[in-house]
Amino acid sequence: MLWSLLTIALGVYVGLCVFFFVAQRSFIYMPTRAINAHTAALLLDVPDARLRISSRPHDGPQALIFFGGNAEDVAYTLPELAAAFPDRAVYALHYRGYSGSSGRPTEASLRSDARALFEMVHARHPDVMVVGRSLGSSLAIQLAAEEPVSRLVLITPFASILAIAKRVAPFLPMGLLLRDPYESWRYASRVDCPALLIAASHDELVPPDDTQKLLDAFRPGVATLRTIDGTDHNSVSDTPEFWDALGGGR
Repeated sequence: MLWSLLTIALGVYVGLCVFFFVAQRSFIYMPTRAINAHTAALLLDVPDARLRISSRPHDGPQALIFFGGNAEDVAYTLPELAAAFPDRAVYALHYRGYSGSSGRPTEASLRSDARALFEMVHARHPDVMVVGRSLGSSLAIQLAAEEPVSRLVLITPFASILAIAKRVAPFLPMGLLLRDPYESWRYASRVDCPALLIAASHDELVPPDDTQKLLDAFRPGVATLRTIDGTDHNSVSDTPEFWDALGGGR
């Protein structure tokens, strides 16, 4: 009887591992389908996909690139960014499979797409600020580590999705199963431009220790932390304090 119970338990556990391994990207990526027709859009061809870029054109040397959260239609965020940065052209990437972009999202493909967008924007505007929110913060920090970014802002950033996954399901061997770990902390020490981390005081997804781990990974004097009181992971941008912090040093 005991052996039968152990066999059943092992089978259930293996089944959970297989289910997570197969379905894991559906937990990370939540593509938006609606397309906001009120924003200008560019198309960027990359290997295996055509990407939609919502944009607010502006002549001059300054630009801002925005990478959104895993369930965000960045077309709706663009007007707020344009109002906060009137002197910068603004470009917001619709990830593969999101709101008019083709292809399927993976960490490797999104990082490649982020570099392609930066190259396009930097060819037009020598001063490029990069802003990333939640999932997009990991794309933003890698760009700042590898490209001539003028300023970096990370909104509700995490040290790694692997750490989040281990907290959510500590009973699964996430180090072996997770294909898109998004280990942002690995890039922090290579960032040279001024960096601002904006955290929510009641973030239910990214605890303060995780934010602090990412902050500590930067070299001294590079990054600062601003915590917005009374907000959570999704409401952090609903306050004037957030926009004051974001626009500082524009």
